[in-house]
Amino acid sequence: MVQICQLKPKKSTYSLEELKGKMEAYCAYQDRCHKEVEEKLRAYDLIPEAREMILLHLLEEGFLNEERFARSFARGKFRIKKWGRVRIERELRSRDISSYNIKQGLSEIDSDDYEQTLFELAEKKFQQTPEKHPLKKRKKVADFLLRRGFESQKVYAVLLELEKEKKSE
Repeated sequence: MVQICQLKPKKSTYSLEELKGKMEAYCAYQDRCHKEVEEKLRAYDLIPEAREMILLHLLEEGFLNEERFARSFARGKFRIKKWGRVRIERELRSRDISSYNIKQGLSEIDSDDYEQTLFELAEKKFQQTPEKHPLKKRKKVADFLLRRGFESQKVYAVLLELEKEKKSE
């Protein structure tokens, strides 16, 4: 039997400089929040002083920036996953991001794009929902949009607008 590849055993100890390099690469690959970095550092079973030194180094060198993280997170989740402000805010809070940084992140979402995205999602879901009864259909579409994290008053306003359009056709 021929061995194709040999798995290298994971290194059990790292120097402080090696860990700084690993964490720099971890943060450079994608914006990270403090909570993610701290969880990653806990996996290495470091003493608290070493953990603090690495975190301080990452902050000083610009690898770790919560405002930048909140902005890119909000931009990405809105543009790619089409999440609403409520869901984005909830996810940022679960990552222990400050209210100021959450506000900064949500400011990245353009209001016109937000309204347009909400309308397009509602219209698409309205057409895809096979329900015949109009109230049940409205509830299913509303529930979908609320799960996506859009504000309830905006969801119901868009649904009323869609129903008016359907009646006028």
